[in-house]
Amino acid sequence: MFRICRSTVMLRKTLSYGTTCWKTLNSQCCAVLVTQVKHTTEKLLPLPCRCYHSTIWNLPCLVTGGTVQHHGDAGSGFVMKREVVDEKQFCEQLSHLSSSKDIFKLVGSLEVLSDSMVALALQRVSQIEMQEDSGLKKPLEVFENDVFKALCFQFEQDSQKVSTTGLVRALRALVELYVDPWSTLIVRLVSESQERLDKGHMSIPDLCMLGESMLNLEGPDCAMLLQIMERVQEKKLEDWTPEEIAMVYTLLQSGVGEGGRYQSLLNQLNDFTVTMASKLSPKLLSKVLHALVVLNQTQSIPLVISLSKHSVRHVSRFTDIELESVLGALIHFGHSDRFFTEALERRVSKASFTMHPEAVSKAIQYCSRRLILSRPIFDAVAESFVYNTDKFNTSQITRQIMPFGKLNYLPPNSTTLFRSLESVLSNRFSQFQPRALLNLLHSCTLIQRFPVNFLAKIFSPYFLQQLQAEGKGMDKFVLSQLTQLFLTVTLECPFYEGPKLLPKYRVKTFLIPGRSLETPVDLHLYNRVKTGLIDLLGARMYFASHVLTPYCYTLDVEIKLDEEGFVLSATHREEVFKRIALCIDGPKRFCANSHNLLGKEAIKQRHLRLLGYEVVQIPYFEFQALQNSDDIVAYLHKKIFPYSFRLNW
Repeated sequence: MFRICRSTVMLRKTLSYGTTCWKTLNSQCCAVLVTQVKHTTEKLLPLPCRCYHSTIWNLPCLVTGGTVQHHGDAGSGFVMKREVVDEKQFCEQLSHLSSSKDIFKLVGSLEVLSDSMVALALQRVSQIEMQEDSGLKKPLEVFENDVFKALCFQFEQDSQKVSTTGLVRALRALVELYVDPWSTLIVRLVSESQERLDKGHMSIPDLCMLGESMLNLEGPDCAMLLQIMERVQEKKLEDWTPEEIAMVYTLLQSGVGEGGRYQSLLNQLNDFTVTMASKLSPKLLSKVLHALVVLNQTQSIPLVISLSKHSVRHVSRFTDIELESVLGALIHFGHSDRFFTEALERRVSKASFTMHPEAVSKAIQYCSRRLILSRPIFDAVAESFVYNTDKFNTSQITRQIMPFGKLNYLPPNSTTLFRSLESVLSNRFSQFQPRALLNLLHSCTLIQRFPVNFLAKIFSPYFLQQLQAEGKGMDKFVLSQLTQLFLTVTLECPFYEGPKLLPKYRVKTFLIPGRSLETPVDLHLYNRVKTGLIDLLGARMYFASHVLTPYCYTLDVEIKLDEEGFVLSATHREEVFKRIALCIDGPKRFCANSHNLLGKEAIKQRHLRLLGYEVVQIPYFEFQALQNSDDIVAYLHKKIFPYSFRLNW
């Protein structure tokens, strides 16, 4: 029988609690026991296993018989019949408990417990008590609990009688709770698991749970873990359930598949999961997508597309944590879906005020990365930002505000939004990472929201030293941002009298390879425009291409005019009365499926006008409608010389 021992003397050899649980282990013996705790509580499913009778002695909070006599005042009392629950009821009760104390109280109140039920209880304790990157919340409350001691002792003594599922589940929970890996308890559970593994009768879920435990105990090179993966690969994929697929992905992402290990298994799994995508629940779908990100399966785009397609119908059902995983995968793999975006708009519009801050940040970040100007999402995020500012950390604040500048959009409540942002920056300026702060303030200038009150700190030697010390140093993109901030202050904030940006931090061009503050001209569109300009002006000599100005911007085409309006040669440098800057704007300079210019292109045209250029915009959607060369010449003439007749050359 599964009895709870009355004596705690014998338990001293079983558990090492207190400081022992956190001591540093010899790297040759065992890896550090660190398992990231999931943000969500998994649904606990009842599993068939043998049952044991638990008798608990000398524990005042527990019941020991079929009935219990409660004594009140003299001469009064009542008798309550013992409650017996099945595993399904037990799992449901566990899911609603939020402290280890309540869980142990529940366990102690039951007369009949299966080993699987006990293991599930321990697993729930580990989920509640473990905090990401910070160990146990209340270690003594767990390890000193009499029920916990008794349960662990029973697992040690009866490890051979425990069902396989109960065995591996209990082992995983105890490992997550940092129980000493060299305690008799852990050694016996591992030894028993090894024996059952050798017999080859473990299911996929059992193998995956055992694999996670051994990964945390001994690392990815553990011999037992290699054996586990061999057993997994022996199973026929066609027989796997959606739950088993997700469990194998989770095992691989936890570190087993690190460095490209088991890539052949992953390739087979990716191909098979495409056929199973429609059967995945919202929870499993998000797990698979998250695993693909961690494993960086860039070759599995067909699977990502399939999962994205099937996730559309689940957008309203995803938990916030699940939605974060799905959005993170779409961002990572650079994929977007119109129907998914529409479903996301409906959810964010309704729930932005109550959604988890990270989910809100991921939603607008998805739009930003895919250049999707979704006004419903942007407006909802702007509204929730004003009322929930205190709930956001600095990273979330940065990720929620930057897309407004990047996609060149001011929401209806822009005045209130940026007033709230200014308040946050005033109160929490020192909490922002230097590069994140620069990104945030730079994005504000793209939409003419100038952070004048903070520029003195940005241009200070102290802040610039912080930027240099932040790992990557001062790359060209950071210097470009600083230079454009300085140019913005000079052109648009003449009243600013604070520190200036030193010349050594300024760049000469904003057009740099990779990340750039300018979008290179679309060559196909440029060539068509160039041919039309030659027909219009009569010769190639009357305009220049790819002209770098003294103000760091690169002009697609520059045309020079004298005082009477005649076109000068491109090489002419004296008596230039007017300079016309042609902005040949291809699709990449606009938001996706939109005629809304991106923020970095809008600020460029704004600055060129302030610098004295006459800016002529030639957007691709207007030029593509032209049928022949005559139409092109007529269009260019109307654009460049709207107040003059066509000249004959």
